[in-house]
Amino acid sequence: MTSAIRHVTIDCADAYAVAHFWSRVLDLPLAEEDRPGDEEALIERAGLLFVTVPEAKTGKNRLHFDLQPGDRTRDEEVRRLVGLGATVLDDQRTGDGAGWVVMGDPEGNEFCVERSAAERER
Repeated sequence: MTSAIRHVTIDCADAYAVAHFWSRVLDLPLAEEDRPGDEEALIERAGLLFVTVPEAKTGKNRLHFDLQPGDRTRDEEVRRLVGLGATVLDDQRTGDGAGWVVMGDPEGNEFCVERSAAERER
């Protein structure tokens, strides 16, 4: 029997706060039992487990998420995510509409926002 990935675990200073941010980004609920101050928080449908650790983030992530908006453009999604507490770290958009935007979640964990499927078809 082979192994299966059960969760992708993200270390953070405040597991509930970061999980809550990602819950809103993905429009997926946190586990029913998760509460502010918990040492762990889970977005079950995405397989994302957030765990509070004492160490601070010290460098670039070795693993990150690439998000593709479903019902909005990349630029609309970037604005929405900034409104949720993300920051723009690097702008790799090109004049022809390609590229991506590198963002940070509230604790600085990097992720990218690509063009939507509709934008790619154009």
